[in-house]
Amino acid sequence: MSEATSQTTNQAASQGAGGKKYGQLVSEEAILKSLDRYFPNHQKEGIALGRGDDCCLLTSTKPLAVSSDLFIEDVHFRTAYATAEEIGHKALACNISDLAASGARPLCFTMNLGLPSSVERGWLNDFFSGMGALASRYSVALVGGDLSKSSKLLVSVTVFGEENSRTGFLTRGGSLPGDVLFVVGTVGLARTGLHVMEKDGRQAASSWPHACKALLSPEPKVDAGLILARAGQNARPPALMDVSDGLARDLPRLLGMQGEKHPLGAELLLPAGALHREVVEWCRQNGRNPVHEALLGGDDYCLLGSCAPDMLQSLHAAIPELWELGVVTDSGHIMCNNECIDDLHGFDHFSA
Repeated sequence: MSEATSQTTNQAASQGAGGKKYGQLVSEEAILKSLDRYFPNHQKEGIALGRGDDCCLLTSTKPLAVSSDLFIEDVHFRTAYATAEEIGHKALACNISDLAASGARPLCFTMNLGLPSSVERGWLNDFFSGMGALASRYSVALVGGDLSKSSKLLVSVTVFGEENSRTGFLTRGGSLPGDVLFVVGTVGLARTGLHVMEKDGRQAASSWPHACKALLSPEPKVDAGLILARAGQNARPPALMDVSDGLARDLPRLLGMQGEKHPLGAELLLPAGALHREVVEWCRQNGRNPVHEALLGGDDYCLLGSCAPDMLQSLHAAIPELWELGVVTDSGHIMCNNECIDDLHGFDHFSA
């Protein structure tokens, strides 16, 4: 980022996206009071002791799924165009999406916050408000964490989810040749949102509302994950994961194509007409291939899975957002619309 862009970003952290003004700077006592306001520390089944002690105490009699993510300013989000509410929402939504991919029911989470000195109390209240609204929707309790000063805004969330099916949690493994590949949600839309907001900032939302919303406020597919877990009670369970780095990078992970002697492959059918209209229109205006954009797009937080063909009809009926993507093969290669996409890669934090 240029020095001018960095200054704009730091100013936005104090004012909020869109120039919203905030008041006094935060103190640790003010942060804790704000947490109590947006995250009630009430008793919940499976949690014997919430935050406020050295450790929380979990008493769930069911196995627990655990996932953790970092959410760092200017790596995962920009305060220049994302509001405090959106940043708070997304920091938790990304983690809950991992629970959805495991077919787990969200139970609780911990949060570590690194806050720059420019953050003000009003901004932090809005941040907690956005996160708290999502936490309330899925009845997931905040049970602990830590606070620190940092040069940029940093959020680290760890989520815990309970087993919700007699078959246990869903995993990425278990695909077989002939299985149907499916997606729950929309692919490529968040990437379009990133393109337009990096170029035009907050004003891009007026022309590309769905793409910007997909980038800033993803909705984890918890209900779909629970349904998919239950679907495996009387049959071979689906393989499942969430898409955070793009189909081109995440599909090989689902199929276990890294390091196996006889890896699986896939035949995908992804016509441009199946993509969101904002993805197609942005590609038309910018001379891009919409299918490639959809395959590369990260931050979608949709679910990617495979299942036996005879399971597909009932899943369609139970999950309206589910759509068929292709079929698992034993070729060791991924084909999309008769084109080999082995050299098409999604997001990598450490790639040049």
